[in-house]
Amino acid sequence: MLRVGIAGFGAIGSVVGRALDRGIAGFKLEAVAVRDAARMPPALASLATSVDAVAPEELARRCDVIVECAPAAAFCGIVTPAARAGRVVITVSAAALIENMQVIELAHAHGGRIILATGALLGFDAVRAAAKGTIHSVTMVTRKPPKSLFDAPYLAAHGIDITNLAAPLKVFSGTAREGARGFPANVNVAAALALAGIGPERTMLEIWADPSLSRNTHTIKVDADTVRFEMTIENVPTPEKPATGRVTALSVIAALESLTSPLRVGS
Repeated sequence: MLRVGIAGFGAIGSVVGRALDRGIAGFKLEAVAVRDAARMPPALASLATSVDAVAPEELARRCDVIVECAPAAAFCGIVTPAARAGRVVITVSAAALIENMQVIELAHAHGGRIILATGALLGFDAVRAAAKGTIHSVTMVTRKPPKSLFDAPYLAAHGIDITNLAAPLKVFSGTAREGARGFPANVNVAAALALAGIGPERTMLEIWADPSLSRNTHTIKVDADTVRFEMTIENVPTPEKPATGRVTALSVIAALESLTSPLRVGS
């Protein structure tokens, strides 16, 4: 029975926690780390089994697997002690990861492992396979309802107003690394795509605020020496956090189950 710790119990963590509470063969929810232990999330109180709220260092000490789904600013404080303890970390925080790649070496040095879950994007297997040859270009166009982008630091820094839009507005064009810095809660998908393929400096990204949409939409185009493909995914946002698609939490559960499953589909 693997002991699972969840860091962050919001739109993603609470879904994973409830799934573990209902029962996932081979896993037990051991503890959670939240921002303020004195203010327990209602979702945590609703679990059938009582679970301790602990600091990230205690989470790393007590748990075999750490599910990291906290805000980007908390990433290193959670992943560093887990990597140093040789734990398996499952995360969807690709934007934070590309800014803190030293945690990968730390995990390697201590026998740990960092798994970047699929999150809200499709096609990682195809991109990873193409990267074994030569990829010429990777581009991604993200279109989101304006409410999914309101808190992005890039908009505030550049004085971009997306309230009361009557038509789609392109709010960003640049590299995946620049996008991850300017939209840390919105473009984990682009950062993950970059890590699967040709890196954050060569992966190009456009972000649009589109008032006609109700779903977060991502289109990727890959041109390589072995393959050329284009894919689009439309994700239903979570009510609590519009920037996050509902499928993201389910991808974390799938990644968790793959640790012990006798059959793994996909590379």
